[in-house]
Amino acid sequence: MSGVDQQTATSATTATFVTALVFNAAVFGIEIGLFTLLRPYFKQIYEPRTQVPVEKDRVKPFEAGFLTWPIALFKADYRDVQQVNGPDAYLFVRFLRMMIRILLPIWFISWIVLMPVTSVNTSVNNSTGLDRFIFGNVSSFDQDRFAAHIILAYLFTFWIYWNIKREMQHFTTIRQLHLVNPAYSRSVQANTILVTGIPAKHLSEPALRQLYSHLPGGVKKVWLNRDLKELPSIYDRRLAACGKLESAETSLLSTAAKLRRKALKKANGAGDPSPSADPERNVALAERLVPREKRPSHRLPAGFMPFSLPLIGKKVDTIDWCRQEIAATTGLLTKGRQTLADEGLAVPEDVNGDGKVDKNDRVKQTYPVLNSAFVTFNQQIAAHLAVNALTHHEPYCMADRYLEVSPPDVIWGNLGLNPYEKRIRLAISYSATAALIIFWAIPVAFVGIISNIEGLCVRESWLAWLCKLPSPVIGIIQGILPPVLLAVLMMLLPIVLRLFGRFEGIPTYTGLELSLMTRYFIFQVIHSFLIVTLSSGIFAALPSILSNPSSIAGLLAAYLPKASTFFLTYILLQGLSGVAGGFLDVVTLVLYYVKLFILGSTPRSIYNIKYGQSTVAWGTLFPSITLLVVITFAYSIISPVINGLSCFTFFLFYLLYKYLFLYKYTQPPSADTGGLFFPKAIQHLFVGMYVQQLCLCALFFLVSAPDGKRGALPEGVLMIVLIILTIGYHAIINSSFGPLSKAIPLSLAHKTFRHPEPSLDLQDVDGGSGPNSRETAEEEIEEGPSPTDKPRASSSESGAERAPHSDYDDMFFARGPDGTEDYGFAQPAACRPQRIVWIPDDSLSLGREEVKANKESDVKATTQNAKMDEHGNVDVTGPPVDLAKF
Repeated sequence: MSGVDQQTATSATTATFVTALVFNAAVFGIEIGLFTLLRPYFKQIYEPRTQVPVEKDRVKPFEAGFLTWPIALFKADYRDVQQVNGPDAYLFVRFLRMMIRILLPIWFISWIVLMPVTSVNTSVNNSTGLDRFIFGNVSSFDQDRFAAHIILAYLFTFWIYWNIKREMQHFTTIRQLHLVNPAYSRSVQANTILVTGIPAKHLSEPALRQLYSHLPGGVKKVWLNRDLKELPSIYDRRLAACGKLESAETSLLSTAAKLRRKALKKANGAGDPSPSADPERNVALAERLVPREKRPSHRLPAGFMPFSLPLIGKKVDTIDWCRQEIAATTGLLTKGRQTLADEGLAVPEDVNGDGKVDKNDRVKQTYPVLNSAFVTFNQQIAAHLAVNALTHHEPYCMADRYLEVSPPDVIWGNLGLNPYEKRIRLAISYSATAALIIFWAIPVAFVGIISNIEGLCVRESWLAWLCKLPSPVIGIIQGILPPVLLAVLMMLLPIVLRLFGRFEGIPTYTGLELSLMTRYFIFQVIHSFLIVTLSSGIFAALPSILSNPSSIAGLLAAYLPKASTFFLTYILLQGLSGVAGGFLDVVTLVLYYVKLFILGSTPRSIYNIKYGQSTVAWGTLFPSITLLVVITFAYSIISPVINGLSCFTFFLFYLLYKYLFLYKYTQPPSADTGGLFFPKAIQHLFVGMYVQQLCLCALFFLVSAPDGKRGALPEGVLMIVLIILTIGYHAIINSSFGPLSKAIPLSLAHKTFRHPEPSLDLQDVDGGSGPNSRETAEEEIEEGPSPTDKPRASSSESGAERAPHSDYDDMFFARGPDGTEDYGFAQPAACRPQRIVWIPDDSLSLGREEVKANKESDVKATTQNAKMDEHGNVDVTGPPVDLAKF
């Protein structure tokens, strides 16, 4: 959702509303028509969930007629979203459904009551068009009509109260059912907590096991986090080299296919027999078809430069260089992992004799332990008790605890922050957010200046040269550049706010999105609503205020509601053009084929383009919707026309996102919060009510009677009472449902997961960084390796050619029922294997020969599920063999 600029709001009139209605309706009709035509033929774009090659992730196709799909979509059960995409997606769609239920009666009642009250036999300054139906059109001689506004304000508020309570009860039920669902309850994510700020005395597995031994079931496993220093960058280098090698190998095979075609044509023209496709001759054939000078090559960065430049730096053969780089980085990772395993983590003792155990007592290590750990419990209820219990007797020690953590969701760089440092970072982060909100007006104002450059060059002499530019250039500067710049600014804003959250020390990506949701909503309400509303009303009334300052109160009461006309057009834009654009998604349609043509050179890139998961960023999606809620609530009494438009807009959004979450988007379970975005969205509803009630209160007190006295004083006082009631109800909702949204109550403990054989006598393990595990014999069979054994390497992937490798290359700690490796909460750099180089198979079997050549260089590669035709075109028939590992 883009920002709202003040100049646009000021100039919005009934005529612009009609124009916007016609234009957006035309855009809506065209885009929905195109979607109707294209949908059956582009399933990969519009129903990708039905096309995924992994059967367990595939959903049933959308069964609907060519023209009857809207009816079929309306009848589709929105509750299926939870089965397809989890509680977060389901509760978002439920939120849209709730807004329809809230606004439907408000729409009918407000139009039946308020529109006649503000327009029949009363007027201010002979208002016409939509201005006849606003609060400010009630004449000073008809102020008894404000009784209708205050009555409906109370009625609508109590109706919203009831819906909030109903939905919070439903949310609590859905969340608790999700938490105790056997499929989720037995997962590592449900039974693991992240603890930060651990004092040195407790930085060992025995100490943490002893600390949490008072909880039911005890501890199953502890993963102490280590400062891996250079290992993550080495791991990233190996990943980059694997990707570069895939691209180079595919390019080599494509060049060979093209050169062979030319050779065949030449041979056929001369009457010579065609070259043999005997696999034993393929290497020689490849060398003959692709000479050294035509093999893929690149330049290395020169000197200290982090990247290479054309014509600068040493030129190397890409395939040879990548193989050497992979082998070198694998050796460095193996050495580092061996060091992690050999060093281990001893129980902290008072070595220096100062009477306490602190970081000075720990033995110097290559990869020292951080002050955080992941703790997996044998019972799910123990994890919830551990998070909500007061863990340590010293300030801030082990104070930050996080529930429902999954390895892909972890921000590894934020696991070693000092608790005092985190508090300081928190203050700096929110101070920077406040400063950004305050000073954001500067770049927005600059964009506004650019949009009026033609007038500025006349008034300002130093800009006179701009008037000499050709008219098309000035038209581009004024008409195209400002909206592009504004769109870029609004795209940069979430990125900057996420950086603030990351700087703050938030250790999970879902936590980052929850933080962004709050920050982005505050920004949207202040910049896209409050400033626009107030400034547009003041600017509209400014000439009259300057000529007659004593009339400021009455003028503001009359002019402030007029900003609603702009927001009517804004709601139309979102409801018509926005929704239709969401269905058609022309950008994705075009980029899909552009990417396949330009970027689809390797099997992995083609797989990612065709079957890569499309997700949503909750931190920006929810605020864009709740901003519409705030706007609607704020003007529901002041300008009741908005109620019908908003109800229709939320209905269209409901259909759109029901479709997207059923057939298009894929929300990974590791990034699902179990619905925690929903109660934050409910808080935004309260913000909308506060804005509405404060605006009405101010307007009632600004109304002047013919004798100069306050004309709506009783209504203003009643609005103060309503504000107090809303504050009280808000506090009741938070205190009653807040705790229920954070943890499983003991009354449901009997429904949670319990490990069948909890292990309470486990010895010291270094779970966070290496294979130095010490488990009982029973757990060894079930979970992973014993301490005396070398770390277990995963078995060969189906069909993958595996090169000889160190035991430390693939260090998983357990194997799931389906055979997938479980790496637990070890950092990827400390356990993950080399990503298998994915090469396409071809008719000459050159791909298989390249796999063998890679194997000889200690590089794992495979041709499984990838094919290249004789023209050099690559396609995939399935996912990468190691998809689950990366």
